[in-house]
Amino acid sequence: MSWDESYHGRLRAMAGDSEVLIMIGARCVLRDEQGRILLMKRSDNGLWAVPAGGIELGETVRECAAREVFEETGLTPTDLVPIAIQSGAESTETNQWGHTYQFHITVFLATAWTGELVRQTDESTDAAWFAPDQLPSPRSRNVDRSLRVLEHHDRTGTFLAE
Repeated sequence: MSWDESYHGRLRAMAGDSEVLIMIGARCVLRDEQGRILLMKRSDNGLWAVPAGGIELGETVRECAAREVFEETGLTPTDLVPIAIQSGAESTETNQWGHTYQFHITVFLATAWTGELVRQTDESTDAAWFAPDQLPSPRSRNVDRSLRVLEHHDRTGTFLAE
């Protein structure tokens, strides 16, 4: 589905370009057996990022996470563990079109999936596995935020709400 057809695209069209909108969505950190993290290079802004996106009407946040991973990487997570919710002022961003969103994002960890990695999709120009200490640039600030949440989860075993 195109952006214009999506719930958030239609909402943005009704609200106009200058209104701050709240976007509910999911972000998924995929970690392989070697501890590497899957990043994809976004086709819209050229930044390396973890798969993420906004929820569609009728969709659960878990379904959103799985759909976004598939759309952006060709992989289908089979084990999704929610590890955090990120929201509030720190989760407010303005995109390259001047649209500002305050995100309410559930962060998931995936350690199992099916399918083959697709390096180029409609939403990505590349995808690859990286050791956490060898991440590519330029990258979205949400990569570092997601890895901080993952480190907290690994260390404490607890869910983080921020």
